[in-house]
Amino acid sequence: MNTTTTTQTTEKTTALAAVLFVAVLGCAILFAAGHAQSASLHDAAHDVRHATGFPCH
Repeated sequence: MNTTTTTQTTEKTTALAAVLFVAVLGCAILFAAGHAQSASLHDAAHDVRHATGFPCH
């Protein structure tokens, strides 16, 4: 019974760490995008569209 409890606690801790990592990464991306020049963001989005084959013009 102790092994099951320890495994469940470890799984919850791992899931929480993953959620926190993604939240911090998302905030960092928003922060960087908020401080970038608008031309830089446009060029980056344009390049990504071309790289993925999505028509943009």
